[in-house]
Amino acid sequence: MVDKTDIEAAARRIGGHVRHTPSYEVRPGLWFKLELLQHSGSFKARGAFNRILAAREAGALPDSGVVVASGGNAGLGVAYAAARLGVRAEVFLPVTAPATKVARLREYGAVVYQHGREYAEAHAASQTRAAETGALVVHAYDQPEIVAGQGTVGLELPEADTVLVAVGGGGLIGGIAAAVGDRARIVAVEPVGAPTLHAALAAGHPVDVPVESVAADSLGARRVGGIAFDLAVHHKVESILVSDEAIVDARHRLWREHRLAVEHGAAAAFAGLDLVADPGAAVVVLCGANTDPATL
Repeated sequence: MVDKTDIEAAARRIGGHVRHTPSYEVRPGLWFKLELLQHSGSFKARGAFNRILAAREAGALPDSGVVVASGGNAGLGVAYAAARLGVRAEVFLPVTAPATKVARLREYGAVVYQHGREYAEAHAASQTRAAETGALVVHAYDQPEIVAGQGTVGLELPEADTVLVAVGGGGLIGGIAAAVGDRARIVAVEPVGAPTLHAALAAGHPVDVPVESVAADSLGARRVGGIAFDLAVHHKVESILVSDEAIVDARHRLWREHRLAVEHGAAAAFAGLDLVADPGAAVVVLCGANTDPATL
């Protein structure tokens, strides 16, 4: 299981490559962690750098580079990290990925393939490609180095009673739980149409769920990762569900009231705030901004 020692090691490894993003006190007792300001537009760059650099340190980074499947953000993080480190990157996306994300991937120099309508289908295609080329597989959320890298967000949070985190595959919440779950209440916020962790906690193990949500481009995993599930159980993570309508409203409120342009996945965490009883001092992690601002 990934623990705080792993996350501290990841922080040392990636420290010169990622931003220490600010936390903004919205009002007394409420903070926004502005991870939308991270390189590549989301927290995913943290795990990507940690995975690639750890492989390089171990002499396990092949000349064929890296391959990743993504709804968009993990691909952007990997493409950005690979470009900065001089590594070839191939990214597999579903055909439903937003055009803005596809365009940015190509700007970073990644080779982009689009396959299937969901992340799971793109992932299957990426595995076939990796077997053909020998490229290093960078998983979007379910590898120890990825979870530890994402967990470095937790090391930067202000002291709080409650931390709200949006969940897709679970790499971010798993890492944050490992980093601060011993001192804060961790609340997972998921779309009703993509309840990966919620369903897993109810079943007692990860299970497949149907995916149909406005936030599917960033929270569109069909099944929560095993690492994240184990960490969520260990740290007693709570899970709440929010509707697409609430997510859309939260996204517009973040723009209207705070001039923060976030993607729907990031807005989900804010949408969950009103559903948390007695949050005390709370931090909402705004995890990404890879969105079309014209829709605000």
